[in-house]
Amino acid sequence: MALKKVPEKEANHERWLVSYADFITLLFAVFVVLYAMGQSDKKKVEEVVQSMQASFGMANVGSPAAKINVIPSKAITVMPAIKPEAAIVPFGRQRGGMGMARVRAEEKDFRQIKSSIEAYLVKQGAESKVALTITRRGLVVSLKEAGFFNSGEASVRQDAFELINTISEVMTQYNNPLRIEGHTDNIPINSTQFPSNWELSTARATNALKYLINHFEVDPDKISATGYAEFRPVADNGTPEGRAKNRRVDVVMLTSEGERGEP
Repeated sequence: MALKKVPEKEANHERWLVSYADFITLLFAVFVVLYAMGQSDKKKVEEVVQSMQASFGMANVGSPAAKINVIPSKAITVMPAIKPEAAIVPFGRQRGGMGMARVRAEEKDFRQIKSSIEAYLVKQGAESKVALTITRRGLVVSLKEAGFFNSGEASVRQDAFELINTISEVMTQYNNPLRIEGHTDNIPINSTQFPSNWELSTARATNALKYLINHFEVDPDKISATGYAEFRPVADNGTPEGRAKNRRVDVVMLTSEGERGEP
């Protein structure tokens, strides 16, 4: 008996879809893995950046960045701020310094310095202790005896240091030459230390000069001191008020013209 012939199956022309689906699935899995790796690296980079910001003092207090410490903060110190070389810092505790590239003050700077000092004097209630004027020689800061010296003495009073420090800080931001000039009234003095007003006025100016050099690093080539005794008054010595104005130490911040006129 002859076997029944099984009809031949038709070829399946869509078998490639199975392989294609497998390929697409694997490709999708690869991209998912790459994306996950990329996101992990991004997060790590963000953590490193935030840690650096926290180490350099840039992160906000209480923010998540302040809690992350990928880089040990103890290994990094906070970077100091850079102060503009020509900026005026009226009431800080910064010193001029001979090594700083300071600039020469001009007329507009004199007006700004004068305004800064006057505002501070008003705030401290010390307007009667200091007088400021701008002349052809430069900015003249007159330190009156009543605010800075005891009668017949040349040492600066302890309670005047805060005031003289603030004034000096403003003026030493520039490299203009400084001229320290001592003045007295016409009442004679005859003590063991000061035989006349010449010695007293010169000693007060010299003490002020030494203070500026020692505490504010003023270049000795840019500063000088002299005493005029009672011979350059700014008021009438015939009255107590006039004599009080004449007893002073002038700190003169010289202009270029004023510097040329100095000995």
